[in-house]
Order: sequence, then structure tokens, then C-alpha cells
Amino acid sequence: MTNEKHHIVPYSTYAIILAALLLFTFLSVAITGIELGEFTVAGALLLATIKSYLVLTYFMHLKFDKAYIRIMVGFVFLVFLAVIIITFLDYYFR
Repeated sequence: MTNEKHHIVPYSTYAIILAALLLFTFLSVAITGIELGEFTVAGALLLATIKSYLVLTYFMHLKFDKAYIRIMVGFVFLVFLAVIIITFLDYYFR
């Protein structure tokens, strides 16, 4: 543990990420009021994906972690995506 490299992130970076998260949160709420048809859910999911990327990268410090931890998180997302796809395929073919 003593050989680990420490990183210092300035508070301004956290403030910018917080402002971006708030902006994307308000946009995801506002997109429900716009009639986009079937693209409303896709737009909300895209904004949620961007928000989760920002949280994982900066607040959970994945940007500064070792590569194997990023690979494990990526694997978890792939499994989650597979479960979602299988669920939608089951729903579609009923």
C-alpha cells in the first residue's frame, strides 16, 4: 500500500463534473416532456450512460486505478448489457 501512487484532483474538476451531472439530470427530466416517440427512452438512457461514466471515472476514481479494475468494471457492464438484451428479446418475441 505504501508504494501506491497518489493522485490529487483539484476541487474545480469536481465542481465542473457536479455541474455537468446536474445539467444532465435536468436534461433527462426535461426530455420526458418532449414528444420524441420511441426515441424518448433512448435519449434518457443515453444521458444516464453519460452520467454513469462521469461518476465512475471521476468520483469513483476509475481514471486513476489499475487496468484490471477497469476491465472488471467493463465486464460487469457487458454482463448487464447481455441481461438487458436477453430481457428485451424475450419481451419482443412473446
